[in-house]
Amino acid sequence: MQSPAARPGPALGNLARAPHRLMFFIGASNLLLAMAWWALWLLSARWGLLTMPATLIYAGWLHAFVMQYLVLPSFIFGFLLTVFPRWMGLPELPRRQYLPVGIGLIGGQLMLLLGVAGLPWGVPVGMALSLLGWSIGLWRLLRLLLAERGRTWHARSCMAALLVGYIGLCAFIAFVAGAGPGWALLGIKLGGFGLLLPIYVTVAHRMFPFFAGNAVANYTPWRPLWWLAAFWAFVALHLLLELNQRTAWLWLADLPLLLLGCVALWRWWPRGAMPGLLRVLFIGLTWLPISLALYVTQSLVELLGDRMILGRGPAHALFIGLFGSLLVAMVTRVTQGHSGRPLQMPAVAWFAFIAIQGVAVMRVMAEIVPDAGAWQALSAIAWLMAFSPWVARIGRIYLLPRQDGREG
Repeated sequence: MQSPAARPGPALGNLARAPHRLMFFIGASNLLLAMAWWALWLLSARWGLLTMPATLIYAGWLHAFVMQYLVLPSFIFGFLLTVFPRWMGLPELPRRQYLPVGIGLIGGQLMLLLGVAGLPWGVPVGMALSLLGWSIGLWRLLRLLLAERGRTWHARSCMAALLVGYIGLCAFIAFVAGAGPGWALLGIKLGGFGLLLPIYVTVAHRMFPFFAGNAVANYTPWRPLWWLAAFWAFVALHLLLELNQRTAWLWLADLPLLLLGCVALWRWWPRGAMPGLLRVLFIGLTWLPISLALYVTQSLVELLGDRMILGRGPAHALFIGLFGSLLVAMVTRVTQGHSGRPLQMPAVAWFAFIAIQGVAVMRVMAEIVPDAGAWQALSAIAWLMAFSPWVARIGRIYLLPRQDGREG
């Protein structure tokens, strides 16, 4: 192992050493850039503190698109391009196969944000780069699936979600190209329950019991494939109902999903002492039944003849609570382990994780308090405050060689 004095400093060349390095660095950058733009837009809309350029695309839809198809997928592609070969016993991907994915996703978001800031052709170029990055990433993962001799069902579940997401991506691009607003809504709806939720749940189903089994004595992993298949079935029902505007009947899908989430959380949660880096995984996962309970409540209230009392609250419990919490937990774990560092939860990661719990509550409350615009703007600022120290730390790690001197 190299001594601290001899260890090289940060260098951009280190980003290309592994897919997760490049894609997590891009995802962390996208994370702050996307929310900084959204926070400025919300501040402008609520208090008029600054003038934001008018956008041809409704800003709320663009925010949803960027978060669902560029920010979180940057981390997802980084993770899957790293673990697919390991799950399948195949060689790791050379850098020439994943560099274009990262270039497409970071370039796509930068051009989109420059486009909404007034740069001519920024939006169409950004959409083209986003589609390019996604297409190359899907093709690389699909080739790994085709090369596998056996059947890794978790990989196939992730691929199914990515294909649904690709349909949603193309639908939103069709809207930008001139199709009706229904295409934008199709893309947004597929991004949440069709792309992100199945991938998060699939990774949790495979990895969380494995992590717990390695860290907690006498832990018995529970990963039945019937549970994953049932979750997919009710996710499909949720999408079918929502796309047909049957939101009052979403409880038919969301109540079984809630029950499945509660069963998994109960079976997966270790009964013994566990390290912080494992504990945050299960604390973050509690947002799955919480968000689904909110969806069920909203649907039943609507069925009884009242309005949608929680607005976008259930969606933000899912996106900020579940996706945000597990993003911090999983990315911290991968970053610590794959950089040769101890599998411990650093202070900035604890700060980000704890703070994002408050952000999630703030954003859900924004749907029921009198001054919704103020709460939305403040929650966006709180998001930036929660993530910025954590992003600065992990970003620097990706620019450094591994501490243990190994490759990767």
